[in-house]
Amino acid sequence: MTNLRISFIAATAALALTAGLAGCSSNDSEDSSAPADSDRLSGTVTVLAAASLTETFTTLGKQFETDHPGVKVVFSFGGSSALAQQITQGAPADVFASAAPANMQQVVDAGDVKGTPATFVSNRLEIAVPKGNPGHITGIADFGKTEPRLALCAEQVPCGAAAKKVFEIAAITPQPDTREQDVKAALTKVTLGEVDAALVYRTDVKAAGDKVEGIDFPESSKAINTYPIAALNKAPNAAAAASFVTFISSDKAKKVFADAGFDTP
Repeated sequence: MTNLRISFIAATAALALTAGLAGCSSNDSEDSSAPADSDRLSGTVTVLAAASLTETFTTLGKQFETDHPGVKVVFSFGGSSALAQQITQGAPADVFASAAPANMQQVVDAGDVKGTPATFVSNRLEIAVPKGNPGHITGIADFGKTEPRLALCAEQVPCGAAAKKVFEIAAITPQPDTREQDVKAALTKVTLGEVDAALVYRTDVKAAGDKVEGIDFPESSKAINTYPIAALNKAPNAAAAASFVTFISSDKAKKVFADAGFDTP
């Protein structure tokens, strides 16, 4: 009788241990199959970005949406100075990508940036002329002449600030016929044949394809713009904002930037 009772107790303990192990195995399985935080992202992420990032960010936005099916990326492209002002004045946005550190610093100083901005690409200026170069532009010195029709970016936007530095280095007083509020507007003047030349980024010349021709000049290496990106403090979708900022520095993103003509860290 005693032996029978002992056997019964041992069998009951074994069954309990087996059930406990099965429960642990089930929980482990659930944990390992649980989606990562990034997989649970949803909603809209609003990105304010420099105009020169239009093509690359549009491509990367689609890739990000593919990686995160619950997320919609909405872009607002423009001059970095204008975008910085919008943010400091309270415009709702999740991420800011500037074409120069100075405009990002405005947002940092206003207390609107979360964490430390990360530099993800750099860019340099190039002369854009209409196909066939009807104005016979040969180099940066032509921007000091009154004969050609010329377009520059406004000095408060990064492409204009870089151009100002170039002209100081080359000891040239520019004679622009028009100053535009962002680099895409300056490039449009060239593609429409309204000017003989514009000073834009080399990535913009490449993005325009056969609509324009590009002319390099040595002074461009002395006025390189670096691009910082950051999530914003009042981001309506903080999780997606952080994930998008991380994605922009990924190997996948670096390839897109490199293909577009940007230099990457």
